[in-house]
Amino acid sequence: MTKHIALISEHATPLGIFGGVDSGGQNVYVGQVAKHLAAIGYSVDVFTRRDRPQLPEVVEWHCGVRIIHVSAGKPEVLPKEALLPHMEEFTTNAIAFMDRQWRYDLIHANFWMSALVAAEIKRQRGIPFVVTFHALGRVRRLHQGNADRFPDERFAIEDRIVREADKIIAECPQDREDLLSLYQADPEKIKVIPCGFDRSEFWQIDRFQARLSLGIPQQERIVLQLGRLVPRKGVDNAIRGFARLVEQHEITARLLIVGGESVHPDPQITPEIGRLNAIASTLGIGDRVTFIGHRGREVLKYFYSAADVFVTTPWYEPFGITPLEAMACGTPVIGSNVGGIKFTVKDGETGYLIAPNEPEILGDRLAFLFQNHSLLHLLGKQALRHVERCFTWQKVTSEIAALYETVLAGSKLVGNSMHELAAIASSFDAAIQAFQASKATLSEGILAAAKQLSHCFAQGGKVLICGNGGSAAEAQHLAAEFVGRFRCPYRAGLPAIALTADSAILTAWSNDVGYDDIFARQVKTFAQPGDILLGISTSGRSRNVINAFQAARQQNLSCIALLGGNGGELVGLADIVIRVPANDPQRIQEVQLLVVHLLCELVEEKLLTVPQLSGSKEPGAGSREQLSVISYQ
Repeated sequence: MTKHIALISEHATPLGIFGGVDSGGQNVYVGQVAKHLAAIGYSVDVFTRRDRPQLPEVVEWHCGVRIIHVSAGKPEVLPKEALLPHMEEFTTNAIAFMDRQWRYDLIHANFWMSALVAAEIKRQRGIPFVVTFHALGRVRRLHQGNADRFPDERFAIEDRIVREADKIIAECPQDREDLLSLYQADPEKIKVIPCGFDRSEFWQIDRFQARLSLGIPQQERIVLQLGRLVPRKGVDNAIRGFARLVEQHEITARLLIVGGESVHPDPQITPEIGRLNAIASTLGIGDRVTFIGHRGREVLKYFYSAADVFVTTPWYEPFGITPLEAMACGTPVIGSNVGGIKFTVKDGETGYLIAPNEPEILGDRLAFLFQNHSLLHLLGKQALRHVERCFTWQKVTSEIAALYETVLAGSKLVGNSMHELAAIASSFDAAIQAFQASKATLSEGILAAAKQLSHCFAQGGKVLICGNGGSAAEAQHLAAEFVGRFRCPYRAGLPAIALTADSAILTAWSNDVGYDDIFARQVKTFAQPGDILLGISTSGRSRNVINAFQAARQQNLSCIALLGGNGGELVGLADIVIRVPANDPQRIQEVQLLVVHLLCELVEEKLLTVPQLSGSKEPGAGSREQLSVISYQ
């Protein structure tokens, strides 16, 4: 049966203009969550305030997603700081619409005023709600002081929401810590689920093509700042850091600033542009800073891909989606070491984290990257891989949907189900502990094994793989990935043989001679100088694997052992040992599967340079995408 979800976002509609004063990451978040929930079978209505009289009550936006415009005050654009007095009317009209439709199963509120509406609907109609705050009042007041124009009533309302919400989504670990320390939130209610990026919207475009499309000189060093143009975003810090790059380090470059209320960078429409432009002129770099104005999201990937470095240095940032989008386009990020940015940007791996309001450090980091082009390229490559692994909207929405189901199932749990859930939770906890311990200890062995395997394949050698039981399955799995492909769809097969796969050899030799030598016999038959034997065992005490390693050493083969526990006798027979620090075979095998995948990925990466099909997603002739051509005075 289809489940009906109401997303409430009183001021941030998916139809909003990205980069405006009150339009930004929340608009993107709500729209992406709605679309991806619909894609996995939910019916989704997004309730947002009507801010123009001509807006219809219902807009069919995407398949499975409707935008519901709720009357609350005059239908005109108002700053979000002025909306609280209209939330009672918003609640009344939202309930009236819901009563005419169907029973909504769950509400997902976005921002504190939306959560106030959700709390009232829960009180009157009994519908549970989840909240993503996007920003917390006490944190905002701490950083902005008197510049924070929200009323003090916000604090008491947020306290109520924290008490009454069924679950709270924290967008990063810092968000969770703030909820615990400043709001005394129940830690059992909080789930850390980050924001994401959309693969269909952001991907790496060849830098030459991106710059050609935008009219940017090919040889110019480009620093990009993109997003809402409001003081707390620290764009003035980016300008001052850029000035240090140009003036102190004597590096010629250009700073592009994308964002604002209109496509033309007009200070009358976007006052922050006037302030920032004055700062640039005072610093003597006015001719090196270009304000672009607002651009549609379909064009932003060209800016991200054209830039050498993306800079975002806000005073504070509950999450920050633009760093993800930049990294998804293969561009390293220098960001403030605050909030969600310090969660998404890996310092020294995908860019750098620096203190906000430290333009000297920013300028020095920029100079270091422009002086080390190979490092700049490496950080961009690692940034792309990082976000692909951790921050796609598909992954994020799956986690959100799982949280919904937990809330919806809460009232149905009876009898043994609580015990069963506890058992499930215990198993997950044990697996997480095993992975965390392995993460801390296995990296060196995995890298050494990947290097050895890559060298073997590069020199024309092959890999023989053996194991018993579940390890036999993993041996065949690893061989299949090498012979087939893992991530790269274009490579030739890599010669690998699973010694567990030929049932005729296994049954004949074990029946006629003995099971202890079924792998050793094949090693002696198939192995050639330069080959590798890779054994998989949870204990390291399997006699047939031990005999295979002894046979391999007699033939001067290199040996890699993927083990668990204390490693058993195989530890002394292997050249490279990857030993999972756990004793439960189930946990060991779960980590070993991850190691198998890592070896496949690292070997492919070392052996191959994947060709970039930049034309596969770029607009062709006659494309409807509107590209911005930048002209320099």
